[in-house]
Amino acid sequence: MAERLRAWPLAGPARPAAAAPAEPGAVHGGVRWLLRAEGLALLAFAVAAYAQWAVPQGAGWGRFALLFLLPDAAFLAYLAGPRAGALAYNATHSLAGPVLAGLAALALPSAAWGAVALVWLAHIGFDRALGYGLKYAQGFGFTHLGRLGPRDPW
Repeated sequence: MAERLRAWPLAGPARPAAAAPAEPGAVHGGVRWLLRAEGLALLAFAVAAYAQWAVPQGAGWGRFALLFLLPDAAFLAYLAGPRAGALAYNATHSLAGPVLAGLAALALPSAAWGAVALVWLAHIGFDRALGYGLKYAQGFGFTHLGRLGPRDPW
């Protein structure tokens, strides 16, 4: 009995083992939902910041709409194969690019760089909230947030 009490929080019939991920290298379960919620929070923050900062500086919502779709031009690299497509997609959907654009906005008194950074962050947040994670070289559907397509529950 004492041995069972020592192992209680770690083992036993009341605590089932965690399910294995469906795809190696992809998150699953609660962590996957947390990362998607994080994407939604990033989207909300970036849109609110754009409305409060960029719009009064002269960047309109038409510019937001045009810039919002720009990172998806990386899809064209999939014409050269899944490896090139994943590289281009990840380069335009990593947080490094918009953070560097935001730093440029701080270093140079430029509202344009700030607007670009916020729209880019909004796009990344939107994609992550929908489950479009960073890509693996196996193909577009293989992401760090799980497999896209019919096997994806949402």
